[in-house]
Amino acid sequence: MPRTVITFGTFDVFHVGHLRVLERAAALGDRLVVGVSADALNERKKGRAPIFSQRERLAIVGALKVVDEVFVEESLELKRDYVVEHGADVLVMGDDWAGKFDELGDVCEVVYLERTPAISTTAIIEHIADL
Repeated sequence: MPRTVITFGTFDVFHVGHLRVLERAAALGDRLVVGVSADALNERKKGRAPIFSQRERLAIVGALKVVDEVFVEESLELKRDYVVEHGADVLVMGDDWAGKFDELGDVCEVVYLERTPAISTTAIIEHIADL
């Protein structure tokens, strides 16, 4: 039986850390579905607009060979709905979210992956701003 993996992120200023987490998520199943945070969600979550628009981020993530489907994540509170809607067997999140989605264990396996050390979109944006 094929396994569907779902994960979420903003994926702004796409970098190798993003690529690695998506590759590792894809390796946990047969199909990878990615929810890309809506511009409005990113503004609420991080207090700033993304550098790249929602449309651009969807295009970048959707072009990756490990990604089978992308969609817009409108709300953090809808994770359960997204998991069910996409028939996900596994939810993958970064370990900065460890424990926050354990309650979804009744509908799918929940896996928290270690983030790539020393790589951060916020740090990259701040470094560029300082140049």
